[in-house]
Amino acid sequence: MTSHKRKTGRRRAVIGGLSALGITGAAVVAGTLLAPAGAAGAVAAWPEAKGDKPVATTIEVTGTYDGKLKRFHGTGELGSDGQDESQKPVFVLKDGAVLKNVILGTPAADGVHCLGSCTLQNVWWENVGEDAATFKGTSASSVYAVYGGGAKSASDKVFQFNGAGKLVVTKFQVSDFGKLVRSCGNCKKQYARTILINDVDVTAPGKSIVGVNANHGDTATLRNIRIHGDAKQKIKPCTRFTGNNTGKEPKEIGTGPDGTTCRYSAADLSYQ
Repeated sequence: MTSHKRKTGRRRAVIGGLSALGITGAAVVAGTLLAPAGAAGAVAAWPEAKGDKPVATTIEVTGTYDGKLKRFHGTGELGSDGQDESQKPVFVLKDGAVLKNVILGTPAADGVHCLGSCTLQNVWWENVGEDAATFKGTSASSVYAVYGGGAKSASDKVFQFNGAGKLVVTKFQVSDFGKLVRSCGNCKKQYARTILINDVDVTAPGKSIVGVNANHGDTATLRNIRIHGDAKQKIKPCTRFTGNNTGKEPKEIGTGPDGTTCRYSAADLSYQ
């Protein structure tokens, strides 16, 4: 594995990464959402890749890794874009790591794994394999910040939230997807997870923006969500499940705002 050592402590790396994005650690922990970035209408264009980089062995990141908008794609043991749960990721981020300016091409294997607090800044998935990113920290104080970027062609989940803490997705775009964010419904270890999604463009087809486990104390807050190409409003903004730790498929128990688990109102969504 390739190692990129950081010069600062874990906490400083996390807060520094968030500050670079205009997000203070205090604001994220307090649940403050950013103001909407822009106007209704067209979704921002995707960046053009500045070269290709095949990846045969998972890249392990501590500190900050700047991909300089190169296209990273799996080869060898990472050469899969299917739904195999045992796939390895292209990137593994240690606690406090920042991954920025990366395009994941095809195949993307299991995308990015965050082992603790992390920041994904301007990261793009051209064709999501199993999952775009999986968040695995075990501390309730873990903060996972996704700022900018986008994902296409996720037959199931884009962001898989298996660990503890808070996930903040801001200024992101997604199209042709199953779920943008899913709090793990059947992990062996369950947590009360907090999810904030703000200033995001969602383009049909898609099934659900966020799925959460009501019985485990999950909360999902939606703000400034622009939904494109879904005139019949088939995409479910927030879906509630009864989670378990047995591995069984979790039962869906409801959709829509309830003020407790799914926190948003009709005014937080616009259809374009």
